Amino acid sequence: MNDPVIKVRALETRFGDNVVHQGLDLDVHRGEILGVIGGSGTGKSVLLRQIVGLLEPSAGEIEVLGEPVRDTSPEAFVRLRRRWGVMFQGGALFSSLSVRENVEAPMREQMDLPEDLRRTLAAIKVRMVGLPENAMNKPPSALSGGMRKRAGFARAIALDPEIVFLDEPTAGLDPIGAAALDSLVAQLRDALGLTVFLVTHDLDTLHAICDRVAVLAEGRVLATGTLAELRELQHPWLQEYLGGPRGRAAIGAG
Repeated sequence: MNDPVIKVRALETRFGDNVVHQGLDLDVHRGEILGVIGGSGTGKSVLLRQIVGLLEPSAGEIEVLGEPVRDTSPEAFVRLRRRWGVMFQGGALFSSLSVRENVEAPMREQMDLPEDLRRTLAAIKVRMVGLPENAMNKPPSALSGGMRKRAGFARAIALDPEIVFLDEPTAGLDPIGAAALDSLVAQLRDALGLTVFLVTHDLDTLHAICDRVAVLAEGRVLATGTLAELRELQHPWLQEYLGGPRGRAAIGAG
């Protein structure tokens, strides 16, 4: 296995008296789609936000692409941030901007590009995620839920990142829309050579596209592996999550 592109060591997260993470270690390897699962309150989205520098952990070390996320200069962090993209829950699009303007937003913020080139690059990204050309100038409110997710994904890949972070990408979608988005993530991972860090509760997503799954429980990463490997573990939450009818169906068990 190649060296990890994301390395988390001895992470601790506290909000007052509430301990969310304690001694959490995690490696994410280049080119993989890693699914991150866990019960309510285990800090899945918190971990994502800490890795991308939006939340400060109480203790521990985080490296992305060989560079520290904490205790680094603002200039170094800006350079590092250009190498990843993030799609938050629901797409988190700017409601006052069109799809094109949303996709251009990271380019405006982090790159000095002529307007014509920004427009051209945004159009390419929109086509890559399977949105029709007539969606370019529409506001997010005029799009379906699945189209908003695709627009959010287009914005996440606007700067040609090496890593994409996806927070519950299929939440709120019907099964057909969710399967289509899963397929898109896998296709673009292969086409662009992405590494994908994917927080989800969707068993179908885990089965369809994740190379490995990391389980957050008891303040740490309890285990990582394929769904079939994780199903062999005798942890109560994991047995309930994967051992129910939906879990058996996703894994393909009888």
